[in-house]
Amino acid sequence: MDVETGGRAARAAAGSEMEMEKETAAGWKAPAAMVLVQVFNAGMVLLSKVAIGGGMFVFALLAYRSLFGAAVILPFGFFLERGKWKEMDWHATGWIFLNAFIGYAVPMSLYYYGLQDTTASYAVIFLNIIPLTTFILSLIFRMEKLQIGTAAGSLKIAGVALSVGGTMLMSLYKGKTLHLWNPILHHHSEEQMEVASNQLRGTILLAGSSFAFACWYLIQSKVLKVYPYKYWSSMATCLVGGFQTALAGVLLRRDSRAWKIGWDINLATIVYSGALATAGKYSLNSWAVAKRGPSYPPMFSPLSVVFTVVLGSIFLGDDITVGSLLGTTMVIVGLYVFLWAKAKEVPAK
Repeated sequence: MDVETGGRAARAAAGSEMEMEKETAAGWKAPAAMVLVQVFNAGMVLLSKVAIGGGMFVFALLAYRSLFGAAVILPFGFFLERGKWKEMDWHATGWIFLNAFIGYAVPMSLYYYGLQDTTASYAVIFLNIIPLTTFILSLIFRMEKLQIGTAAGSLKIAGVALSVGGTMLMSLYKGKTLHLWNPILHHHSEEQMEVASNQLRGTILLAGSSFAFACWYLIQSKVLKVYPYKYWSSMATCLVGGFQTALAGVLLRRDSRAWKIGWDINLATIVYSGALATAGKYSLNSWAVAKRGPSYPPMFSPLSVVFTVVLGSIFLGDDITVGSLLGTTMVIVGLYVFLWAKAKEVPAK
């Protein structure tokens, strides 16, 4: 009898230890996945600016990268979620169509045209609007709870404010230029220093893109409830988004030359954007939303500004200034303040 009781106790202890290991792994996997998404985004912004600046048709880039992203995700759906595509009914299909429209076709077309009208350093500013807008929308639709009287609630507000403020500081205050290294690619041309001719139009497009992205995170959480299979959901979203942007592109430009690609920076942008900035981003974001809620992924958006500044300096020769370093510090501090407050809520849920 004592032996049986001891065996049950040992199994319970082993089970408890395994649960603790799983919780520890989940604790670092979510932030690591979101940081990786922002690295993907930074590379996408830099490559896309070069490709669009070279004359590539925006909707061709959107359609090709989304369809390529769907092809990349498809094997994961077959092997990791075998047979789950059969559970995609008309209700789930309708939400996925809306998910692709609000989360890809609308925001990315607005963002690319805004990027075309402005510069990469200016366009990336508007990524910092996403966490604040998403957080507010989450509160309005009661998808997130904010208890201002608690330490966690106050710190969440402080974290968002610090991150947004740091991003704005990096973008609006320059200060002394620091020459830290020589660029790998000498791409620092005079047009980078010029003011874009359609700054106002670009600003409106970029602001619309940020609002649409914020709405997408809320829709994404609903999609996961009606169809909780992240790989098939992400693949279907990419596929539908590719057809949506292809249809819009055909209506806007019938010239077949606009859809031709060769072995150049345009193809590299499509492959990178499709595999990493589309397939990887959608899959990782879907997983993070399911684990931590809709306001969690966009909180990492300011990091893409940091990565864009660093990678732009290393590869394209963009300047790193005192303002960018101060802003980076504010972003990192704000990020960890928010994550700490968010972590305090997870056990309660």
